[in-house]
Amino acid sequence: MVEFKTVINDVKTGKSYNVTVSGHHANSLIGKNVGEVIDGIFVGLPGYKLKITGGSDGNGTPMRKDLPGNRRRTLLLSESLGFHEKYPGQRRRIAIRGSAISSEIVQINMAVAEYGPKSIEESLAPAEEAAE
Repeated sequence: MVEFKTVINDVKTGKSYNVTVSGHHANSLIGKNVGEVIDGIFVGLPGYKLKITGGSDGNGTPMRKDLPGNRRRTLLLSESLGFHEKYPGQRRRIAIRGSAISSEIVQINMAVAEYGPKSIEESLAPAEEAAE
């Protein structure tokens, strides 16, 4: 069974919330790409719209929006997502994951694109209190 750790960023307040997604909600996220806007019901936020901004696999390899597919590839990169140069003009061959979410992905980063009727804290608080 697939399980994702999602990090949801509230762009108004700047706070981030960690939510674990498993079961049929996690299976419905497979195949979505970085940059897509999804319904918040998948992470327990009904009425919200969330934009997928990135993620990483079990090794910490980041996802890139401009790389199609879900495979892990080795690319020659200069200063960009996944590599930060130590001196000007430096390039390095770095492993990068494609933009599609697959079962190898562990963490998915999301940002709120459209707000719902209840606040995020109110929507996520009952789930956290029941777990404790």
